[in-house]
Amino acid sequence: MRMLRPKFCKLHWQPALCKTIETKLRKKLSPQQIAGWLKIKYPEDESKHVSHETIYKSLFIQTRGVLKKELQRCLRSKRTIRRAKTSTLKGRGLGTIPHAVSIRERPSSVEDRAVPGHWEGDLIEGCKKTFIATLVERHSRYVVLVKLKDKKSNTVIDALIKQARKLPSDLYKTLTWDRGSEITNHQKFTLATDIQVYLCDPQSPWQRGSNENTNRLLREYLPKGSDLSVHSQSELNKIARELNTRPRKTLGGHNTSC
Repeated sequence: MRMLRPKFCKLHWQPALCKTIETKLRKKLSPQQIAGWLKIKYPEDESKHVSHETIYKSLFIQTRGVLKKELQRCLRSKRTIRRAKTSTLKGRGLGTIPHAVSIRERPSSVEDRAVPGHWEGDLIEGCKKTFIATLVERHSRYVVLVKLKDKKSNTVIDALIKQARKLPSDLYKTLTWDRGSEITNHQKFTLATDIQVYLCDPQSPWQRGSNENTNRLLREYLPKGSDLSVHSQSELNKIARELNTRPRKTLGGHNTSC
């Protein structure tokens, strides 16, 4: 029986493309972001299009010999092995949310941030399994923080419903959330508020860019490893108010209260 010859990947034959990918990795772009950038940069040249999986395999399967192993350190995860997608999702409730509506089905009017009322949300975690829900309005970058007693789906959904009812309906039309298990009962939220929930792709935090940036700012007030349960809702409102009155570069130096 003849042995199959090893099959070289697309990058093996394109050193210039490898160099471009290496440069982008060193600038902290993810393989998925690089793959998307290449399609935008070279829309008519498919020879320069490469999938994020090809980039990952070239990094983690060194027999391919096209991307240096040291570039693994440029990845956000800092992993030295590449786990199967089924392994990374196991036990985390990702990809198993019933009746999930993908972010890819979100109306185009949400994308350009021209119209207010479209929100991004997620949880930040402290020690002792303490959590706070963070919400950011895409148009104004207005921040809302919600105190939680735990991250069970019913707890989170009930808290989000209570918060949503404090706002006029024309200022809260959609919510984009990560695929965490806490959003499993999203249909309950939509039925109670008439707000459609869209879920990001797994492991794609950049799809909630405003929320991710806000979560980083919040660590000034809510450090990693701290007990988040010690903060009352009144204290969280004060923190949100401070963020909302900061001048924002994205708003031309204005703040979200202007």
